[in-house]
Amino acid sequence: MRNRRRRRRSVLALTAVAALGLAGCDAAGDDSPAPDGTRAKTAPVRPVWNRSPSSIAAVGDSITRGFDACTVLSDCPEVSWATGTSSQVDSLAVRLLGRARAAENSWNYAVTGARMADLPAQMAEAVTRRPQLVTVMAGANDACRSSARAMTSVADFRTGFEEAMRTLRTSLPKAQVYVASVPNLKRLWSQGRTNPLGKQVWKLGICPSMLNDADDLDTAAIVRRDKVQRRVEAYNRVLQEVCAKDRRCRFDGGAVFDYEFGTDQLSHWDWFHPSTDGQARLAAIAYRTITAEEPVA
Repeated sequence: MRNRRRRRRSVLALTAVAALGLAGCDAAGDDSPAPDGTRAKTAPVRPVWNRSPSSIAAVGDSITRGFDACTVLSDCPEVSWATGTSSQVDSLAVRLLGRARAAENSWNYAVTGARMADLPAQMAEAVTRRPQLVTVMAGANDACRSSARAMTSVADFRTGFEEAMRTLRTSLPKAQVYVASVPNLKRLWSQGRTNPLGKQVWKLGICPSMLNDADDLDTAAIVRRDKVQRRVEAYNRVLQEVCAKDRRCRFDGGAVFDYEFGTDQLSHWDWFHPSTDGQARLAAIAYRTITAEEPVA
């Protein structure tokens, strides 16, 4: 009798363990056979990237501030590609949120003249709004220095961007980031130098590392411009590499750098910053990148 009771208890225990094991597999989404012989499907994994964020903060430099797009030597944030409300641009915020909501749920912390070293402080301000998306466009001022020798080193550029990303992630681990590539400064030189007024304005000290002596085509000038161009390309590799380490970050794949803008996309005040038309093109590039089903390769 005692032996039969022991065997009965052992069978009951094994049955309970088996039942608990099956229940645990089902709770974890196992695809073990269902009673009808079919396979139970696991719950779909939610995508990490949200193509419809509900709030936006922008950090960066004069391009994001709309500098010289409306009046000379002035910011014009209403035409900013990132957060502006102007119907001439249809900014990223307007395209994602609608015009009314864009005015209430987007914030521009970019600063004219800012370099990558300034980005962590801007990011610290941006996170106070707890945006779902942060846009980054910085680097042109790191290359546009008094001389090619004065440009920000690639190592320091990387350090600044990594620090900015850490600042964001410390406060907002799930916020998304859109990173625009640094514009092609050599193309800007080749386009703007066709305009006599533009060349005169450049003499005031606009991006001298690239634009100084715009008509000078001797060996030293060519070498200088090529050095600036290579530095911009190196900055873009840094942006891509750092962004690739964060699954909630999308780099534009070099779309801003590769865009073949003409003089219509340049401010007619300084022939350097984007015009309202140029701002609209930047907004379109950002919108395509952010709403794409897959990130740019």
